[in-house]
Amino acid sequence: MRLGLALGYWGRGPDPRHLELAREAERLGYDSVWTAEAWGSDAFTALTWIAAHTSRIKLGTGIAQMAARTPTATAMHALTLDHLSGGRMLLGLGLSGPQVVEGWYGRPFPKSPLTATREYVAAIRQVLAREGPVTVDGRFHPLPYQGPDGTGLGKPLKPITHPLRADLPVLLGAEGPRNIAQTTRIADGWLPLYWSPTRPEVYREPLADAPDGFLIAPMARAVVCDDVAEGLMPVKAMLGFYIGGMGHAAKNFHADLMARMGFEEEARRVQRLFLEGRKEEAVLAVPDAFADEISLVGPRERIAERLELWRAGPVTDLLVTAPDPQTLRVLADLNT
Repeated sequence: MRLGLALGYWGRGPDPRHLELAREAERLGYDSVWTAEAWGSDAFTALTWIAAHTSRIKLGTGIAQMAARTPTATAMHALTLDHLSGGRMLLGLGLSGPQVVEGWYGRPFPKSPLTATREYVAAIRQVLAREGPVTVDGRFHPLPYQGPDGTGLGKPLKPITHPLRADLPVLLGAEGPRNIAQTTRIADGWLPLYWSPTRPEVYREPLADAPDGFLIAPMARAVVCDDVAEGLMPVKAMLGFYIGGMGHAAKNFHADLMARMGFEEEARRVQRLFLEGRKEEAVLAVPDAFADEISLVGPRERIAERLELWRAGPVTDLLVTAPDPQTLRVLADLNT
């Protein structure tokens, strides 16, 4: 199991620790570093900055939002950074949810998310293959555009720049069982939002047909500390925000996922409290047991024991959100 560093997206401003952590991760032999985006900082610019200050570590978007860019624009970002970094790019993509897609990007959330994802990936694959002009006879991402408000003058184009790698890895952040199953067919890997090494049955069926070499790269908060309850508070805060705030009461993929993982009653309570404006109560209502399952928190000995559970399963890459270089060093030492 390889280790990666997940830096996420910025808060109010750039985190001055991110570059230091990325360079330390590279020095320690971490395989990859990942950036993200929500509705603030973008994933590609921060990753490019890290690329310029490193030389070996792979560079992943975890995740870049599909609604933020057309598939060809995303492919341009990926092939450009792949060239500039000497072939280190990993393209992680996600659909996001209706609140972000419609509220931030001003686009309709696709009524058939699986179809929209398939079309998006198909267009990117064509750009990277550069075997001919890019065409997609699609419902959501048609190329050329054929809509009634178009000019009719669009023509299929082939990228001017020759991509460095036609097989640049594409990974998808999928949550629902059907979406995960499709990911095993159209992508090179999967970026789970939550992964519990003690509940392999949750994903067994959707992953049943995953091909050899398929990447499974979940993210997990990791921190070496004496007080487990205190160390879990950032995990609970993240869960409270995602389960309560990253979605609508009637459609919240993150809450649905927590429910499928055995915490349905707790998920609905967290969601209800958050939507009522009782955010602190929502965070405290996140079960410690769930937060603990999906993270690596506590003294070194406890982390060593729990890390073995992750190593024993199908996870190929553990992407850790670690707040300090010491935690990165401990994990690197334990994973040897």
